[in-house]
This record gives sequence, structure tokens and C-alpha cells, in this order.
Amino acid sequence: MEIILLERIEKLGGIGDVVTVKNGFARNYLLPNNKALRANDANKKLFEANRGKIEADNAERRGEAEGRAKDFDGKQIVLIRQASNTGQLYGSVSVRDIVDALAEDGITGIGKSMVELERPIKALGLVDVKVKLHPEVVVTLGVNVARSPDEAEMQKQGIDVIAAMFEEEQAEAAATALEPDSEDEFEEGTPPSEAAVEATADDAEEA
Repeated sequence: MEIILLERIEKLGGIGDVVTVKNGFARNYLLPNNKALRANDANKKLFEANRGKIEADNAERRGEAEGRAKDFDGKQIVLIRQASNTGQLYGSVSVRDIVDALAEDGITGIGKSMVELERPIKALGLVDVKVKLHPEVVVTLGVNVARSPDEAEMQKQGIDVIAAMFEEEQAEAAATALEPDSEDEFEEGTPPSEAAVEATADDAEEA
């Protein structure tokens, strides 16, 4: 289907461009959301008659979005979740969780459709998420998923929490393996050094 774009659509074009898209995409998304018009003669005349207003309205919305973008400079939200020792979450972090966390942090007016998350987050760590404030203004939001505020702070500093925990467990296991044998294994509590001397003396007498 041929359509006239009323705003910039990624990978399609900008305002006023006439492009061809799949019928389902046009009918289910672009047309009902007023992002495009069918490219017939009547709509082409209608668009040209209103082009100035459409472009002015778009410029105003873009300016507002650029102002809001400053709220996201270096922004990172922390989401505390339960997870296994391998870092896998018991559940997942969805777009709704991110929108709610932003609202709790004072950033309102962000709808689910504005957050670009290809798939739910299912593991601990830092994830960069795109937030589309306007078709021409996209910002990056840091999402810090951790099991506790302390671990979130470690991850913010660039520490791999799971790797650090594994290294700590390995060090503890190695330290345990290097501990001397208990003296209880020797008869009548004879220290290991004395037991070795007695064994040597017994061998000498037998010889």
C-alpha cells in the first residue's frame, strides 16, 4: 500500500514522503495511529494544504522532546530482583517495569510504546535501553538489574558481580583444601612432626 508519512518513521522516511509498505503494517499501525495517510489524490492535496502546520507541530514536539532528553543524561534506574547464583532472574524485567521505575524516579509521561526493548531482561547486569521521546529524538537509558542495592552499586562501578562471587567461592575452596590435616588422625594426639620421628626410629630399630 502507498502511504504519505505524517512523521518520520525509522527505515521508511520523513514527513511528506510517499512510500510503499505492507498492507497489514499500514492498516494495523500507521493509519490508526495517525502516522500516515493513504496516498490517494485527495489525501495528497490535503497533505500539501496542511504541510506547513504539520511540520510546525512536529518541530514543536521535537523541541519539547529535546528538552526532556536532558533528564536522561547519564540516567540509570536500579531494579532489585531475585536471581540464582548464575545470575538468572526468577522472572524477568519487562517494559512495564521500566516505565514504572521511571515514574517512581520522577520521569512521567513515558508510555510502553516509547521504550524499545527487544526482549524481556532475564539476567542480572547492566542493559542499555532506547527510549523514543519523539520520532527524531531517541535517548539511552541504563537499566541496572541487581539482587541488592550494594550489588547494584558494584555493577555501576563496572564489577561483574557473578564473576566476583565465583572467584570468591573458588578462593574459599582452595583455602579449605590447603588446610593441614587434623591432629586427631594421629594416635593419642601425637603431632604430625613427632609421629614422623617415631616412625623413623621404629624403622631404624627393625633394621
